[in-house]
Amino acid sequence: MKKRSEAPTSDESSDRYDVGDLLGLGSHSVRKNYYPALQERLEELERERNRYKWLFENALHGIFQGNLNGGFLAVNPALARICGYPSPQALIGCVVRLREQFFWDANEFEELRDELLDKGHINVRETRLRRADGRPVHVAITLLRRPDLGAEVVEAFVADITERHMARVRLEQLNTDLERRVEERTEALQNANVGLRYQIEEREKVERELVVAIKAAEEANRSKDKYLAAASHDLLQPLNAARLLVSTLQASKLPNYENRLIERVHRALEGAEDLLADLLDISKLDQQAMQPDLARVDVENLMAGLLEEFEPVARSASLEFRSHLVPATLLTDPRMLTRIMRNLLSNAFRYTHSGSVLLAMRRRTDYLRLEVWDTGIGIAEDKLEEIFAEFHQLMSPESGGRTGVGLGLAIVERMAGMLGCRVEVKSRPGRGSRFALDLPLAAIEPIRQQLPIDSVQNGTHGSLEGCRVMVIDNEPDIRESMTALLSRWGCIVQTAGSQAEALFSCQAEGPPQAILADYHLDDNFTGREAIHALRRSLRADIPAAILTADRSDAVSRMLKNEGLPVLNKPIKPNRLRALISSLVTTGARLRAGA
Repeated sequence: MKKRSEAPTSDESSDRYDVGDLLGLGSHSVRKNYYPALQERLEELERERNRYKWLFENALHGIFQGNLNGGFLAVNPALARICGYPSPQALIGCVVRLREQFFWDANEFEELRDELLDKGHINVRETRLRRADGRPVHVAITLLRRPDLGAEVVEAFVADITERHMARVRLEQLNTDLERRVEERTEALQNANVGLRYQIEEREKVERELVVAIKAAEEANRSKDKYLAAASHDLLQPLNAARLLVSTLQASKLPNYENRLIERVHRALEGAEDLLADLLDISKLDQQAMQPDLARVDVENLMAGLLEEFEPVARSASLEFRSHLVPATLLTDPRMLTRIMRNLLSNAFRYTHSGSVLLAMRRRTDYLRLEVWDTGIGIAEDKLEEIFAEFHQLMSPESGGRTGVGLGLAIVERMAGMLGCRVEVKSRPGRGSRFALDLPLAAIEPIRQQLPIDSVQNGTHGSLEGCRVMVIDNEPDIRESMTALLSRWGCIVQTAGSQAEALFSCQAEGPPQAILADYHLDDNFTGREAIHALRRSLRADIPAAILTADRSDAVSRMLKNEGLPVLNKPIKPNRLRALISSLVTTGARLRAGA
């Protein structure tokens, strides 16, 4: 009898294989070669898992993975908040059937399910979900079927649209009331067949009421604009203070760990700023409260300003930023054109992780073309039309980082339409994209003429050592943040919370070389008035600029007509430094000329 400890015969050993043999690691030397590579791959997969887990848990909108025949597989905290649950675990534990416990209307659920099983995906569909307290919540939901995970497994992106729904309901009620009133008046006129005089009196009465209604609607629209302006001002002020303080910390010598934390805060603030600016702009565009302000613009200088603005972004991302500019003067709205190109450049840098970004100007036979090229993740051909829709994002697993709320390209398309332009996009997934903006030749003046350059965009970044700058702002946090940042640049900073304090400071400490004033000060005073008062008191035309969170067209036009440069809050430090350099240089030229 053979003992158990005996080695197997050659026939037996030929039928047995261990894991190393199956993986091609049968010998000791081969295992030594492959184990480090496997370990490195495992670590890389773990890092990717942690990154997507962080994005999942910190997303602004709800995300879930679930089974249409059952409950949730995974839920992020944002969805739990939308549905009124204290935690994702509570939501998963309470909802075991999506059809009956999560969706408000079972029929709507079945329609969504049938369409999803048929098409494989549903983009931005409005529906209602059931909250923890039993009330419905209105959402916009995007669903993607995942047959690789199960026959009816889906992934979803959920945005709370309760406010928009309530606004729509109110608008429908107003329309219903208006229709009812019109029907009543029409019936009254039809029944009032007692004489021409009576008919004329009734018609005049209706006309008077319509005039009152129009005036009331116009007043309501003006009140809305005032509310938006006030809301943006109140929201952007603390963001501005935080941005300035973070910029000061970035310029400080801190340990590597603290530097990484500051950089994360910086990116989070940028995301909040971009989101708020996009929401305000899209609201104004929807209400037709934004109209082009046409002027002769040196497009070459305008693009040069954007190059300067995005150079720090390129350096931070280790990307090559190239340009090809040509002389061109157009009749267009410089603010809208700048916003369009800034959004295109922001997207290029956001979705490009290696390689380069190119900003180019090209003259064609009947138009001028502005182009933004990148070597980023690219866009599938069947998605090129969707990217211009509101709240559409490039949710590529390769994108990473901040993706915004999906309004940037919607703003680009609408503003381009207002300027009479068309936007063209070509892209190859994994290779990059090219966005092109065509400006009609009818708007181009062929003679090159040197035009005033917006100092906010094209100031130099020279030394500010010893420059005396007056900061007028009614917010103490803003004054403290500005003092910290400007002092880092070597400026001598004078601060004031009002026009009176600014006058007293100048009398006590001497006149500044530049003035930076917030537009809205206390007691209904404005920074514009404070600047004029200082100039009169000092009998000198001191270079000055307005820093404001008020983005209304009326304020922008007024300040432009008075020749006061404007920086909108939250302020980007590189643009602030460029502005101060330009103001100081302008003051030096004026003094030299005198």
